[in-house]
Amino acid sequence: MIYYETGSPETSLSEDDLRKGMVAALEKMGEKQKVLVIPPDYTRLPSRSGELTEYCWEYLGNNLTDILPALGTHTPMTPDQISHMFGQTPEDLFRIHDWRNDIATLGTVPAEFVKEVSGGVCDFSWPAQVNKMLVDGGYDLILSIGQVVPHEVVGMANYNKNILVGTGGTEAIHKSHFIGAAYGMEKMMGRADTPVRRVFNYASEKFLKRLPIVYVQTVVGVNEKGDLQTYGLFIGDDFSVFDKAAKLSLQVNFEMLDKPLSKVIVWLDPTEFKSTW
Repeated sequence: MIYYETGSPETSLSEDDLRKGMVAALEKMGEKQKVLVIPPDYTRLPSRSGELTEYCWEYLGNNLTDILPALGTHTPMTPDQISHMFGQTPEDLFRIHDWRNDIATLGTVPAEFVKEVSGGVCDFSWPAQVNKMLVDGGYDLILSIGQVVPHEVVGMANYNKNILVGTGGTEAIHKSHFIGAAYGMEKMMGRADTPVRRVFNYASEKFLKRLPIVYVQTVVGVNEKGDLQTYGLFIGDDFSVFDKAAKLSLQVNFEMLDKPLSKVIVWLDPTEFKSTW
């Protein structure tokens, strides 16, 4: 179900637009007693997820009991990063995802399926793992917030990746990245339908439906002036919310070239990126 959607290659969403969209979606969902928000960490600062999390806190008040940044294997956020990214959202609401220990395995994607979708390059099962809080927390709403943007491991970032990798465990994270690397990142970048995504979607259909997850997806890109622009906001609880965001992201986040580049220099902002892999 789609609770809210807006976006196009010409759209430019303001803070007020995002707040109104988030509130409209929450109103449609009805009253909730205990809510968990899963935003990205500081490495996804331009995603507008910090502001959207703050709007959720403003609307939900004490019913928003926990915020679990989707760290994956990243280091925990510092107080300064939390303050910068999430504004007035209380720091004591934030929890740290321990990807080595705080893990529940919901089920297993069969090796036969992994082999089929990967074209035979990988032949192992894949565990659908999430932080224990999602299973044991007693939440009647889990808001997974993030940006749909080109990604080298899964093709397009976010949607169920925010849950299954962002709050996943050692085996799930490493194996999903290996599938992407073995299949070929150059064949997946910018695509919504990839082997890794199919593994995640299998896990969503079989194992995540028992959890009350709603996805809040932004589409952010760099406009012709070189400035960040928010092109879309899509909020819903199934694949369609990701599919719509991914199609828009492909339009605004790619510049196709006539021939390969011979040399590329990439600069990583040190305030966002502490390590590489």
